Amino acid sequence: MQRLLRDVAPLPFFGSAIVSLGLIILACAAPETAAAWFQAANDWIVREVGWYYMLAVGGFVVFLLILAISPLGKVKLGPDESVPDYSLGTWIAMLFSGGMGIGIVFYGVAEPIMHFSSPPDAAAGTPAAARDAMAITFFHWGVHAWAIYAVVGLALAYFGFRRNEPLVIRSAFRPLLGDRVNGWMGDMIDIFAVVGTLAGLATSLGLGVAQLNATGTYLLGLPQSVNVQLVLIVIVTILATLTVATGLDNGIRRLSEFILVLSFVLMGLILILGPTQFLLRAFVENIGLYINSFVSRTFHIYAYEPTDWVASWTLFYWGWWISWSPFVGLFIARISRGRTIRQFLLGVLFAPAGFTAIWFTIFGDLAIWLDLNVAGGDIARTVSENMPIALFTVFEYLPASNVLAWLAGMLVAIYFVTASDAGALVIAMITSRRDVEEPALWLRVFWAIVCGAVAGCLLLAGGLAAVQMAAVIAAAPLSVVMLFMCVGIWKGLSDEVALTASAALPSAPLVVNEGAMWRRRLAAIVSHPRRQQVESFLNGPVAQALDAVQAELSARGHAAEVTRDDTGVALRVDLGDGSSGFTYGVQPISQPIPAFALTDTGGNEQPRNRYYRAEVFLAQGSRGYDIFGYSKEEIIADVVAHYDRFLHFVALKA
Repeated sequence: MQRLLRDVAPLPFFGSAIVSLGLIILACAAPETAAAWFQAANDWIVREVGWYYMLAVGGFVVFLLILAISPLGKVKLGPDESVPDYSLGTWIAMLFSGGMGIGIVFYGVAEPIMHFSSPPDAAAGTPAAARDAMAITFFHWGVHAWAIYAVVGLALAYFGFRRNEPLVIRSAFRPLLGDRVNGWMGDMIDIFAVVGTLAGLATSLGLGVAQLNATGTYLLGLPQSVNVQLVLIVIVTILATLTVATGLDNGIRRLSEFILVLSFVLMGLILILGPTQFLLRAFVENIGLYINSFVSRTFHIYAYEPTDWVASWTLFYWGWWISWSPFVGLFIARISRGRTIRQFLLGVLFAPAGFTAIWFTIFGDLAIWLDLNVAGGDIARTVSENMPIALFTVFEYLPASNVLAWLAGMLVAIYFVTASDAGALVIAMITSRRDVEEPALWLRVFWAIVCGAVAGCLLLAGGLAAVQMAAVIAAAPLSVVMLFMCVGIWKGLSDEVALTASAALPSAPLVVNEGAMWRRRLAAIVSHPRRQQVESFLNGPVAQALDAVQAELSARGHAAEVTRDDTGVALRVDLGDGSSGFTYGVQPISQPIPAFALTDTGGNEQPRNRYYRAEVFLAQGSRGYDIFGYSKEEIIADVVAHYDRFLHFVALKA
C-alpha cells in the first residue's frame, strides 16, 4: 500500500476521493433526494448570482484580450529559449478535442433549431429568429467559452513553465499566498479543482452517452433509456482506462489528430450533400452577426424582461465551462510549453472558436434550411421532444444518411474516450505529489473509473438535467478561484517586469579567475553532457557554492536554507515579509542536441539526441542560461549578483 500511495498528494487525493465517492453513494442510494438537492442549489444560484456569472465571464474576456495585445504578450510560457513541444496543427487538434468535442456533436443541430423554434426575442420560425439563433449559438460556443479555459490554462502554464511551479491549480496562487500554497490552503484549492472537474466532465460524458445512445437507436434499434446509457458508460470507461494508460503523446495526441480529420470529413460531406451556396453565404453572415452582438450579449442578462431562457442556456453554458475549466485549462497548459502568452491566447481564444463556428454553420444552418424548405417544421418538433436524436433527424433528409450516421457515431465515441481519458490524466496530475513528473498508472486508471462512475450516478439521480445542474453548482466556488487567478497572473507578470528592470542596473562584479573560466565554459559548451554529469556537477560545485552562501547569510542573521531533491539544488532566503523570498536554484534540463553536433556521441557509445543543461532558476522561473562548468567561486558570484538585484526589486515594490 505504501508503494501505491508514495506518488500521491495525501490531502488532495483523499479529500477529492471522499467527496467523489460520497456523491456516487448519495446518487445511487437516494436518487430522488440527490435530485431535489441539485434542483434547489441550481435554482438558488441562477436566481441570486446569475448576474455575477455573466459579469465574471465578461471580465475574463476583457482581461485576456488586454493581456494579449500588451507588451506582456511577448513573455514565453517557459524559459526564454524554449520552443513549443507540439506543431501548430497538433496543438490546435489537442486544444479542440480536450475542450468541447462531445458538446458540439450533441448541440450542433439541437441548439440552433431550438433557438429558431423558441427564440428569446424574435418571432419563432422567422428569418429574424434564424439570425438570432446562429448569433446566440456562436456566442455560447465562441470566444467567451475559450476565455474561461484560457484563464486557467494561462495561469498554470505561466507559473508551471515560467516560474517552475508544479503544474497544479494552487501554483497560480503563489503571488497571493506565498509559501502557504504548500499547506492546507493549497490542498483545498486543488480539491475544489478536482470536484469541479468531475462535475464538468460528468456533464460532457452525460451529453456524450445520450448522443451515443441516440446513434445506437438510429443505426441498431437500441432503446433510449438510462439502463442502456449506463452500459455505454461502462464500455467507454473501459476504453478510456486503456487509452489513459498510454499517456499524452501515444494515446490522446493520436486520437485528437484523428478526430479532427474525421470532423472535417463529416463537415465536408454535409457541405457537398446539402445546400452548399446557402451554407457558404450563411457562414459569412453569421460571423458578422456574432461580431455585431459580441458586446451586447456579453452583459445581456434580461434584467428588464426576466425570463427562464437565460438560465436554461447562457448560465448553464457558463457554469459548464467554468466547472470544466480546471480540466481543460490544465490540459491545454500541459501542451502549450514554449509558446508566448500572445501566441497562447490568440490560439486558444480564436482557433477552436473558428472551428466551432464552421461546425455550427454547417449543421445548424442546414437544420434551419431543411426545416423551412423541406421538412415543414418536423425537425423542430422532433428536436423539442428528443434532443439527442436531432443530428440523425437531419441526416434523414440527405443522401447517404447511413454513412453520415456511422461517421457521426464514430466521432461521438472517440470524443467520449478522449474527454474521459484526458480528464482522468488531469485529475491524476492534480492529486499527484509535486515532484512526480507523470502520474502513476494506477492513479490514472482510478480517476478514469471515478469519472465514469460519477457520470453514471448523476444520470441515475435525475438524468441529463441532474448532470447539467451539477456543472452550474460546481462553477460557483470555482469562478471565485478563477478571479483570484487573474489577479495572480497580473501580479506575477508585473513582478517579472520589475525584476527585469532591476536586473538592468549596474552592480559591482565579483572578481574571478577569468583566464580559467573561458576554457572550462568552452569545454562544457562543446561536450553536451549527460544527466549523470550534470547531477554530479550539482552535487559538487553547485551545492558547495550554495552551502557557502547559506552559511554566510546565516552568520549575518538571515534565514537561509539549501534544499536538495530530484529537481535540483536550491538556496532559499526568507526575508520575513510573508513573501516567498529569494530563490536561486540549479536544475538539470533536457534539451535536444543540435543537428550539427549529433555526431558527438562520446566515443563508441550509441548515438543520442538529447543532452542536459544546468539551468539557473529564480522564483520567477528559468533565467535561460547554463552554468555547467562554472567553478564554486563563479557560482557564488552569480548568486550574489542575483541576490543584489532581487533586493533592489523588493525595494522598488515597497
